[in-house]
Amino acid sequence: MKIGYPCINNRILRTDPSTFRLTSYSENRLIQTIRGNLTHLNQILEYNINHGLLFFRISSDLIPFASHPICKLNWFELFHSEFEQIGIFIRKHGIRISMHPDQFVILNSPNYTIIENSISELKYHCKVLDAMQLDETAKVQIHIGGVYGNKIEALTRFAATYTTLDNAIRRRLVIENDDHLYNLDDCLELNRRINIPIVFDSFHHELLSNGESLRFALRNAMSTWNKNKDGLPIVDYSSPHLETDKKGIKGRRGKHAERIDALSFKKFLKETESLDFDIMLEIKDKEKSAMKALRILNS
Repeated sequence: MKIGYPCINNRILRTDPSTFRLTSYSENRLIQTIRGNLTHLNQILEYNINHGLLFFRISSDLIPFASHPICKLNWFELFHSEFEQIGIFIRKHGIRISMHPDQFVILNSPNYTIIENSISELKYHCKVLDAMQLDETAKVQIHIGGVYGNKIEALTRFAATYTTLDNAIRRRLVIENDDHLYNLDDCLELNRRINIPIVFDSFHHELLSNGESLRFALRNAMSTWNKNKDGLPIVDYSSPHLETDKKGIKGRRGKHAERIDALSFKKFLKETESLDFDIMLEIKDKEKSAMKALRILNS
């Protein structure tokens, strides 16, 4: 089991920005920003190796505006050597890598322009992983999208769009259950149609499910993965952020926790004992909780 965290390491400070506004765009500024982002990514990966964290989600901001029409830079070739060296480091140390585009990537929209833009964004993400020469265990994770008044039709549109995607995207693409619209059963329906792997989000399942137990649901999600080519199944783990209402009563809300709850994580490990998967911790203090989770796992 590999444990990791997404995008940002709070202990590695940087002075240069990771992105910039479109109104400030210039090719020279883009080149400088990409170079700084790749250097920072190297620093994070080295930190993670030194602390036993073997799973990391790379930020979508690595190449700013990569899928925007304004970007004419052939960053794939210009930074070929840098990407190659990062990939060598990742493979040498057995690091698991993933990416997660923003919520505006929607493959089941009735609006064809939104679908076109979403595909362009997915091409960019997959190209980053290809530039590092990573195999297809490096995944790009998205939500199913909107319902648009008819969930069956929305699922059908997703499946139809998926079949038009290049294999370079399909081999990396995975979906996850969300906390508002598409639960695990909906994701399993898509898997039956197009054989797409499912990332199981334990927190989302807690908020939106059909009453299945955690272990039963996780086993179903894991069954959608081909370990020989997809690698181990991925689980997104978080605990709920507790908020106090006007009466002073604490309750669960749909926000990720600020820090890992040791008792909840131990319970999660107990409930999923003997199941083999990698964990992405979606917790706000990032590497701090990841290291605590690693200590719990190894205790």
